[in-house]
Amino acid sequence: MLPAHARLRRREDFSLAVRRGRRAGSRTLVVHLLLSDPEPAAPSLTGTDTVPTPTEHRPTPATARVGLVVSRAVGPAVVRNRVKRRLRALTRDRLPLLPGDALLVLRANPAAADASSAVLGRELDRALERALGRPLRAQVPA
Repeated sequence: MLPAHARLRRREDFSLAVRRGRRAGSRTLVVHLLLSDPEPAAPSLTGTDTVPTPTEHRPTPATARVGLVVSRAVGPAVVRNRVKRRLRALTRDRLPLLPGDALLVLRANPAAADASSAVLGRELDRALERALGRPLRAQVPA
């Protein structure tokens, strides 16, 4: 399980990471990674464009925050929950390798339902490296 301070909970934080973060995908998952909270954009003249703001209260420890999106397309509830458990465990091991101000959203594709934890781990590493633009600092168990 991910520590409470490392979880994304608010819709605005998910939206911010998906809309403004770097995206990298694979057959089983898509990673949206926002490395730092951007400055809020100036309001538009029409007033219809709103920019979600990150959570006002940041956790005390500077650690990356992670959110998971596993839709019904992945499978029934039992399969979706298994995919979420695997992704949470894999992400927990990689959390220290991410910058402290990062917002990370993992979206599972339907192929994640049949993938092993080892395959999910390799594809997560590859996607994170592409989103970060550099290799991960340390070896992570598969």
